[in-house]
Amino acid sequence: MCTRVVYLGPEKTIITARSMDWKFDMGTNLWAFPRGMKRDGAAGPNSIEWTSKYGSVVATCFDNGSADGMNEEGLVANMLYLTETKYPTPTDERKALALSAWAQYVLDNYATVDEAVKELRNEPFYIVSSDAPDATEAEGTIHLSISDPTGDSAIFQYIKGNLNIHHNREYQVMTNSPTYDQQLALNKYWEQIGGTTMLPGTNRAADRFVRASFYIKAIPKTSDINEAIASAFSVIRNVSVPLGISTEKEPNISSTLWRVVADHKNKRYYYESTRHPNVFWVNLSDMNFTAGEPTKKLTLTDNHFFAGNVAEKFEPTEPFSFVPKAKIDS
Repeated sequence: MCTRVVYLGPEKTIITARSMDWKFDMGTNLWAFPRGMKRDGAAGPNSIEWTSKYGSVVATCFDNGSADGMNEEGLVANMLYLTETKYPTPTDERKALALSAWAQYVLDNYATVDEAVKELRNEPFYIVSSDAPDATEAEGTIHLSISDPTGDSAIFQYIKGNLNIHHNREYQVMTNSPTYDQQLALNKYWEQIGGTTMLPGTNRAADRFVRASFYIKAIPKTSDINEAIASAFSVIRNVSVPLGISTEKEPNISSTLWRVVADHKNKRYYYESTRHPNVFWVNLSDMNFTAGEPTKKLTLTDNHFFAGNVAEKFEPTEPFSFVPKAKIDS
């Protein structure tokens, strides 16, 4: 359920692409947040508090959490599912942060991957989990990837209550289970076989990881941004899951609902729904992120069709609330 990949091209042509896979429509809309927003971790009286340093554009799930996004400095955050996740039980005085606000906290506060890693390694907060939005009352188990205009990447996973950070420009791909260290080991095996000899073709997360790793390195590297964007889209489409798929032996495999491609260099955020035959984008340079400006929303849930740069189509809207326990009816 979900794949994320980073294209590393010449002349600072850096692109992050991701697919969002889930069992049913997540009610996704795009939101634009200005600088200077006062926020809290939406996790009760012990919540962490902050004021956003950077404006951002995000894609939401059910308009109660930021699932993906890019800030005005070109930092990108992607939240993906990971069954093995186990968040810590706090034994100290750290502040709490709802899982639904994790990506937004990063986008609000950091300009680069290195800056984020240095501060988050000290664990200034602990994560309060949310229920998975599938009416099963299962615990939401998420891991987070970030990337920036230098091509740097980091993967944040909570395993057995401990924060594991994988920080390296070479960590271009993330999917779901197993844990990241095991994914890397599996990928090394397939690298010895060679992608032109054979690639695993199922929708399982480990197979998508291998295919994405091979294709993102095999495609041509160019500074022609149109070609680079097209290449990134082609890779993320290759590892997407057919809409409406149902597999009895793999009930956790979900359909791809939408894809985003983030152009770090030009601060451009592309969106593609699997239900609409068109791609549109947001030029962040055309958004007014000045402190005091209103929060704005681009509503996608009313079946409107968009094309081209939609920056001017966002409408002022009261910001949504991040929730630690999201009870969603399917």
